[in-house]
Amino acid sequence: MEINKNVEDDGVIFMSIKDKNEKEDEKNVAGGDGDVTILAIESSCDETAAAVVRNGREVLSNIISSQIALHTIYGGVVPEIASRKHVEKMNGCVRAALSEAGLTLDDIDAVAVTYGPGLVGALLVGVSEAKAISFATGKPLIGVHHIEGHISANFIENKELKPPFMCLVVSGGHSHLVVVKDYGEYEIVGQTRDDAAGEAFDKVARAIGLGYPGGPKIDAAAKKGNPEAFTFPQAKIADAEYDFSFSGLKSAVLNYINQAKMQGQELDPNDVAASFQKAVVEVLVGHAIRACKEYKINSLAIAGGVASNTALRELMEKECKAEGISFYKPSPVLCTDNAAMIGAAAYYEYKKGKKFGLDLNAVPNLPLGDRERRYHAGR
Repeated sequence: MEINKNVEDDGVIFMSIKDKNEKEDEKNVAGGDGDVTILAIESSCDETAAAVVRNGREVLSNIISSQIALHTIYGGVVPEIASRKHVEKMNGCVRAALSEAGLTLDDIDAVAVTYGPGLVGALLVGVSEAKAISFATGKPLIGVHHIEGHISANFIENKELKPPFMCLVVSGGHSHLVVVKDYGEYEIVGQTRDDAAGEAFDKVARAIGLGYPGGPKIDAAAKKGNPEAFTFPQAKIADAEYDFSFSGLKSAVLNYINQAKMQGQELDPNDVAASFQKAVVEVLVGHAIRACKEYKINSLAIAGGVASNTALRELMEKECKAEGISFYKPSPVLCTDNAAMIGAAAYYEYKKGKKFGLDLNAVPNLPLGDRERRYHAGR
């Protein structure tokens, strides 16, 4: 699979994804009988994205307008600013996605959109756009769970991947270990009890002066540091062995830094980053491998923003090879929020005949799976 990116002056990313052996003049842009072409929209956090996806695995266009530079000065995402920027960029991203695909709205079979979880104001922009297009064109509307989208990103580059498989979803707001039983059918076997992995990355990065976003900065600093310099705790939860807890690890790192400052000691931020990252990655990989063995699943995928972490990808690949488990990972650019993954997930909902009405609303705490519904009951 070949992924090409062209970044415009305003930060908008035009992305093309195609098989390396595919010739442009052989590509049937119009599609054939039985093909399903979906216009997908994603705006759950700080990326405004639109894509055109055919049959769940062929990406005709994938446009992403990132707000990272805008939020960096605040040290994190400011929801109100994110929402306003989505309003500014949404129509342009949709037009660009259709143009790059060489299609019009008449060629689209359905409109898909992330409706949760995420920032409610940001989600509403995408949901409103999708509902307007659906109403104006008469095309079916499909609401997609954001985490389900991340999981489905694996289908884009791995045409052979099919359920059942295990998936580790790790991002700024989510740490889930999920059995993908079938398309759209999930069993959550583990999830975070407090901070998600990406959230811990952001907070530790801020504490050692690396800034925002924390994940890529910790990853880069760790390559220059010694992962054995410090031994930080790795939480184990007695009554739920596959659940995650990174709050204690984060606090241990912050306390160590503060203690060193009070004693006038100098700490190498690269060593702190490497040691912290090692503790996080070993927990993530350990849980995922053990779950595969217990559930007798021989395929493991990773997804979410933290899935682009090089240490995680390397250790997971090494351990999967040792255990005879097939390992799947999206390219880093498909680990971050994008609309292609939403189109991939929506295809399987469309094939099942699932459609949403124009009363679709944003659900910022939208659960995935029965176990999570119980875990969040009453919140």
